[in-house]
Amino acid sequence: MVSISIAVDIGGTFTDVVLINGNTSFVEKTLTTPDDLLEGFFRGITGVLTKAGLAPADVNDRIVHATTTVTNALIERRGAKSAMLFTDGFADTLRIRREDRFDIYDTQIEAPEPIIDQTFTIDERVYADGTNGKAPSEAEINALAATLAEHRVQSIGICFMHSYINPTNERFVAERLKKLLPELEISLSSEVSPQIREYVRASTTAVNAYAVPVTKPYLDELERKLTEEGFRPEPLMVLSSGGLVAVETAARFPVRMIESGPAAGALATAFFAKSLNAPEILGFDMGGTTAKVCLIQNYEPLVAAEFEVDRAYQLKEGSGFPVNVPTVDLIEIGAGGGSIAHINDMGLLKVGPRSAGASPGPACYARGGTNATVTDAAVHLGLLDPNNFLGGEMKLDARAAANALAVVGEKLGIGSVEVARGVYDIVCEAMAGAVRTHAAERGVDYRGVPLLAFGGSGPVYACQVADLLNSSKVIYPPLASVFSAFGALVTPVRFDLTQSALMRLEDMDWPMVHELLGHIEAESRKALNVACVQDGDVELKFSADMRYYGQHYEVPVTFPERPSPATPLRELFEAELRRRHSVCQPQLDVEIVNWRIAASGPASAAPAFSHAGERLAEEKIRPVHAWGSHDVKVVQRRSLDVETRIKGPLLIEERETTLVICPGWTVRAGPLGCVVAERED
Repeated sequence: MVSISIAVDIGGTFTDVVLINGNTSFVEKTLTTPDDLLEGFFRGITGVLTKAGLAPADVNDRIVHATTTVTNALIERRGAKSAMLFTDGFADTLRIRREDRFDIYDTQIEAPEPIIDQTFTIDERVYADGTNGKAPSEAEINALAATLAEHRVQSIGICFMHSYINPTNERFVAERLKKLLPELEISLSSEVSPQIREYVRASTTAVNAYAVPVTKPYLDELERKLTEEGFRPEPLMVLSSGGLVAVETAARFPVRMIESGPAAGALATAFFAKSLNAPEILGFDMGGTTAKVCLIQNYEPLVAAEFEVDRAYQLKEGSGFPVNVPTVDLIEIGAGGGSIAHINDMGLLKVGPRSAGASPGPACYARGGTNATVTDAAVHLGLLDPNNFLGGEMKLDARAAANALAVVGEKLGIGSVEVARGVYDIVCEAMAGAVRTHAAERGVDYRGVPLLAFGGSGPVYACQVADLLNSSKVIYPPLASVFSAFGALVTPVRFDLTQSALMRLEDMDWPMVHELLGHIEAESRKALNVACVQDGDVELKFSADMRYYGQHYEVPVTFPERPSPATPLRELFEAELRRRHSVCQPQLDVEIVNWRIAASGPASAAPAFSHAGERLAEEKIRPVHAWGSHDVKVVQRRSLDVETRIKGPLLIEERETTLVICPGWTVRAGPLGCVVAERED
C-alpha cells in the first residue's frame, strides 16, 4: 500500500499544506485566517486533496500540524483567566524576574507585565536538599479553591520552591484542587520544567498555564473536525525541539509548541544537509511575517535549552519571558513579506517589525491594506509578477503597491522606485546582520557556509543576502515555499525531558542517577507510546548540563551511551569545553546540574525528488529595478537542467515563489530537485 501523508504549517500570513503520495508531492498555499485558524487549515487540506485526486479516507499514514496558536495567544495576550500559586513569601517571583536590566542606557526602563498577573501563595516548604519541611494544609487548599472559583480562574500554574527535586507538595495541592474544581486546568512546574532556577521555572510554568485553555479547545476541535471529515490517522503536533507528539501530550505542554513551524523548517534543512552531504549549512527562512536563520552543524540543527518569547522592548534580549524547554536554536527578526515600511523619528526609512499579516495584508493584496510592505516593494521592482502570484490564482494590484510606496516617498522627497530599492536593501542587510550575529555567537565563519533558502519570500532575497555575507553558494530546495510543512513530514516522533539533580563527579550517587534516568526515560517512552511508537522503535540519547563547581552557567555534554560509572564524564566535559572555548581547568571540581534524555521514534520516509528536466517554450523578459534597471529573463523552474548554467540577473518562477538570481551569479539545476546558484569568480 502506498503511504499517503499530509502536513499543515500555519504561518502569520500563509497556511502551507504538503501531501506526499508515495514519491509524488502536492502542495497548497492559502491565506491564514487569523480569526479561525482551522478555517484556513481545512481550506488548504481540501485544496491539496483536490489536486491529488484523493479523498480524506485515502490519507493512511500521518497528519502533522505546526501551529501558531500558542505564539498568537502570548503575543496578543488573549489567553484565558489564569493564576499562579507560589510558596508563601514568593508571590512576586514573576515581577522580580532576574533583577537585571536589558537596556543599561534607558533610565526609564520598565519590565514587561507578567504573562499572568494574579498570584496566590500557600504555606508550604521543600528545602534545597529535597527534604519536605512543611506540607500544605487541606484547609488552606479549600480556601484557595473557593477564591479561584470566585475569580473564575480557568487555569493555574503551581510553582513551589525546590519542587524540581521533590514534587510531593505540588502534586498534593493539584490533586485536591482537581477534586474541588474539576474544570480547572493545572500546570505543575515539576512536570512542565523540573529544573533548578526559580524564575525561569516559574516563567515557563506561567506560559504553559496561560496557553492551555486556548490550545486545548483548538486541538480538541482539530481532532473532531478531522474525524468528521473522514480522516483516519490521529494528528501529530510539531514541537519547538523538532519532534512530533500526540495531541494529548501537546495539550498538556503547549509551551513546547511555541516555535513549532520554524523547528519543522530546521528539520527539513537538516534533511537536505544530509542528503546533499553538506555537514554545515545555514537555513534561511523568510515568510510573510518574519525571517529566521538556523545553523546546521554535523547534519543536525542546534538545540537550545532555553529561549525567550514575546520580547516587548525593541526585541532586546531579556525583555521577554524565558522558557526552558528544548527549542531549535535560531534567530528571528521581524522582516517578512508583510513587514511594513515606515519613517522613524529620525526621518529615516525603516522596515518592520510590524507586519500587515494576512489581514489586511500588503497593499498589493487589495484586501484593505494601505501600508507599503516588503512585498509591495518586490512587485514594484519587478521581482514578482503580479499576474502570476500563486500561479495566477491570486492577482496582485501593482498600482496599489506603487501608491503605497509613493506615500512613503513623499515624506522622504524621493520616488516610489527609490523607496522600493531602499526597502529591498534594508531588508537584505537586516537579514544578513541576523546571519552574522547567529553564526558569530556560535563561533562559525559564515563566509564559507552555503545558504539554503526557503519560505515564500526566502528565495526572492537569498542571493542578495549571500552576496552581503560573501557566501559563494545558495541552494533552493524543492517545495521551498512550503518547506516547513515538508519538514514536519520528515520529522520523527520525539520527546525530550530534563531533570535537575546537582552532584559533583567525585560524589556521584550512581544508584540515584539510575533511578532518576529510569524515571525520565519512562515518561519519555510514555509520550512516544501515546503517539503509537512501539518500545522497540524508541531510540534514546543521553546528555547532561555540566560546569565547574561554582560556575553560574553550564555546558551541554552528549554521552555516547547510557551514563554509567564507566562513562568518562570529566573527559567528555573538558573535550566539549576545549571545542567551545579552547581552554579547560583540570584542577577544578566538575558538577552535573541537569540530566537530559531525548527519546525518538522513526521518521516517515521522505519522497525521492525527481527532476523532469522538461523544457518550456515560454521565456519572458521583465524590467527589474533592484540593481539599477535591467531587462531580465524570466524562466520556469522546471526548464532548468544540470548541464546548462545561466548567468544572472535571472528570475526563476514556480507557482509559490520566485528565485531571484542577482548579477554576478550563475545558476543550474542540482541534485534532489534543488536549484543551485553560485557566485562567479
